[in-house]
Amino acid sequence: MTVLRTSWGLSLRFRPRALGVGAGAAVLAAGFGLVALGSGDYPMGPADVLRTLTGGGTVAEQFIVLELRLPRLVTALLVGAALALAGTVFQSLVRNPLGSPDILGFTQGASTGALVVVVLGGSSLALAGAAVVGGLGTGLVIYALAWRRGVHGYRLILVGIGVAAILTGVNGYLLTRAPLMEAARAVLWLTGSLDGRGWANAGPLLVVLVVLAPLVLVGCAPALRMMELGDDAASALGVPVRRLRLVLLAAAVLLVSFAAAAAGPVSFVALVAPHVAKRLTRAPGPNLLPSMAVGAALLVGADLVAQRAFAGHQLPVGVVTGVIGGGYLVWLLAMERRAGRL
Repeated sequence: MTVLRTSWGLSLRFRPRALGVGAGAAVLAAGFGLVALGSGDYPMGPADVLRTLTGGGTVAEQFIVLELRLPRLVTALLVGAALALAGTVFQSLVRNPLGSPDILGFTQGASTGALVVVVLGGSSLALAGAAVVGGLGTGLVIYALAWRRGVHGYRLILVGIGVAAILTGVNGYLLTRAPLMEAARAVLWLTGSLDGRGWANAGPLLVVLVVLAPLVLVGCAPALRMMELGDDAASALGVPVRRLRLVLLAAAVLLVSFAAAAAGPVSFVALVAPHVAKRLTRAPGPNLLPSMAVGAALLVGADLVAQRAFAGHQLPVGVVTGVIGGGYLVWLLAMERRAGRL
């Protein structure tokens, strides 16, 4: 831990390795983004992309970069950062490495809201709004069912897994009731896709992230680190455990819901990014900022693979994150077993 003292009396504490990991992941995300902006049916070199981003380039280059490719890239960055931040908060609150919105039922709730709109018929804007409502509603239900003189980690996990199983069955039924064309659109959305994303998709998530990220990073991070010691120890140190847990859960559910509204329920980013960040930083605590940078780099890199892995055919980004996340989970379980912890 390094302490930086400013001339006006403030002290800033940070870990150089964690700062380096966050900066490195941000640079990696920027590099992936630069490649993504320049690749496609109209290829451009890095210098041409940078010139276009700074106001130069031809009219065609400006349209391709600024109107077609940049909104998709920004959406990927925001969704990856939001999911990683939410996943880190969930894992820290429940004190379980498998505490992820994919497992706890929140993404399934967002999917249920979206599928209701698909069955009833509605626009893309209505689908995104329903995903947010579904995620928030699921969060309220899980919180209410898990409440018993407070919400504890193991109870939240068990209730979340049960709710996720119920909603998975509901989602399957809703798909059978949707018209064929709408069902195909819903399946693509449920996989997690950045195809055709514009500024209208990125805007709401950007606002939510700008509001909630400083709240979590600055206002709640020190108390969240103390809560990892246990509720009793955190309370003895003056942390308002119940109020803080409610605020953090609400923030994480909002991040997941708006991320799902922007790109669908992209799987495994919220689970994998915190693990990767923690292994790289080798630091205790939630590692919120490095996790956000790793999540953004992970999703941008996955989207680049999804677009370019197969010539003439683009995959939904959720397929790539699912393969990466599933493989990482299997590797992690194998390492835990080899270490004798399973």
